[in-house]
Amino acid sequence: MIRIVLYEDNTKLRENLTLLIDGAQNFVVCGAFRNCDNILQQTDDLLPDVLLMDIDMPGTNGIEGLRIVRSRYPQLPILMLTVFDDNQHVFEAIKAGADGYLLKKTPPDKLLEHIQDVYDGGAPMTSSIARQVLHLFARQPSDRNEMYNLPKGKRKCCNCS
Repeated sequence: MIRIVLYEDNTKLRENLTLLIDGAQNFVVCGAFRNCDNILQQTDDLLPDVLLMDIDMPGTNGIEGLRIVRSRYPQLPILMLTVFDDNQHVFEAIKAGADGYLLKKTPPDKLLEHIQDVYDGGAPMTSSIARQVLHLFARQPSDRNEMYNLPKGKRKCCNCS
């Protein structure tokens, strides 16, 4: 049984996600909260296998909650489930240690597959998010020479002429 803790401020969505997950075989919601204000205590007490987390919540939001829980639980699979599909939020979540990034419009059966995937060590992402991540990395210089447009072997330091 995969134990899941949900962080979602929208009460109706939190209840619907709980019903969906609890109704699926091999999944159980062991906690559901409106923000990450007490995320370390809740994680200590509930010992989940996966965290499913929104980004925009009152109090401690999902990105901050992610950073906090990563400090004590570096291996705990954390899956972001949000409406934000912009580069800034995607980058911040990945930088903070998210193991996957899904949009809330993900169909229920796919959401359950993605939870299983992150539990099994995968990194599920909505396809449009995966494309953004690939584009972000494609634009990053691979080493310092490319950053300064210098051919390899022709580096110059400030003391050389």
